[in-house]
Amino acid sequence: MLRDQLKNLFPNHVEEEIPEKEASNVWLQDNPLICKYEKRNGKPVTIIEEYNGADSDFKILSKELKTFLGVGGSVKNEKIIIQGDYRDKIMQFLRNKGFKVKRVGG
Repeated sequence: MLRDQLKNLFPNHVEEEIPEKEASNVWLQDNPLICKYEKRNGKPVTIIEEYNGADSDFKILSKELKTFLGVGGSVKNEKIIIQGDYRDKIMQFLRNKGFKVKRVGG
């Protein structure tokens, strides 16, 4: 309905096709990633560890996760640290990417 109204307002407009984002080319490992929850300085964080691929792939994966969730985080000591408790969303995201994920704690 909104699309029809826009076509009436702008009859000469041609819709552009938006290309879908490509899946990242990070290395998928056989061992599961560990996804756990901790409190640091009284604030909740989700930690992903046990990735044994290249550091650059780990940083790409971290950026994709932070963008997907719309939160901050960092990569330190071969761990991705995401601000907040997003274990379920992170685990689903990683499974959709093809990773095996193991939930640790709570």
